[in-house]
Formats: sequence, structure tokens, C-alpha cells
Amino acid sequence: MTGTQAVTASLVRSADFPWIPTGAGKSFRPLHFEPAGWSELMRLEPGSSVATHRHTGAVHAYTLSGARQILGSGELLGPGDFVYEPAGLVDAWQAVGEQPCIVHIQVSGAIEYLDEAGSVIATIDSASQHACYLSWCQDHQVEPALL
Repeated sequence: MTGTQAVTASLVRSADFPWIPTGAGKSFRPLHFEPAGWSELMRLEPGSSVATHRHTGAVHAYTLSGARQILGSGELLGPGDFVYEPAGLVDAWQAVGEQPCIVHIQVSGAIEYLDEAGSVIATIDSASQHACYLSWCQDHQVEPALL
């Protein structure tokens, strides 16, 4: 066909990636970055939590293993549970149980971490997560994958 370009898929063998620490009991494996968002596997050790945050875009979250509890509502999510979190949602959650909680998240926009008054105290987006990954690779002398 004239005027068409070849389309290729991007394969990531996530099991070959290390868990990159992002805080006490928290780490991630990057899967894909693009300007408007990113995809990753997030791992929380039992008892670790994701602080109160607001989504500027939609987030799709699928729990692969372990369990997590939504703080405030007490709702428990386990393997196979999917949550759609629309832009503007404010939530926090904690890994519960005996094993790490691993969640595949697809994030659009940014995540704004909030203090008790609701003021933004930190923001992560695709660029900052990608920079975290590249920094880890440099520090550990690992060739970054093309994500």
C-alpha cells in the first residue's frame, strides 16, 4: 500500500527488570512511557501504603497478586480485581496480608500527592517516572530498555 508505515509492537519482558525503589516498601517495574502517561507494575510490601493523592487523568489498576485496602472505605482488592479511577479522584491505599501487592497501573496525566489540608506536596508524571528509571539504570550501570 502506498503511503503507509510499518507498525511494530514493543515487547517488554518485565520479569527481566529489577524492582526500582521509590520509597519505603515501594518499588516499580516500568513497562511503557509516553508524554501523556505511563504503564508500570507497582509493588508494595505488606503494610506499605500509597499516600493520599489525586489523579489529573484516568488510572486503570489491575491487582495481579497480594491484596490492598482502600483507606477510608476499607474496601479490599485482590488478584483479578480491576479499578477504574477517573480524573479528579482522591484516594490512598495500603498493601495488606502476608505477601507483596503487585498492581499493573496505566496512568494518564499526573498523580498529585496531597497533604492533610489538600495542598499538592509532590507530583509524579511520565517524565519524572522515566527520569527515576533512567537514574536508577545509570546508578546501577544498567543499559535502559527502550520503553
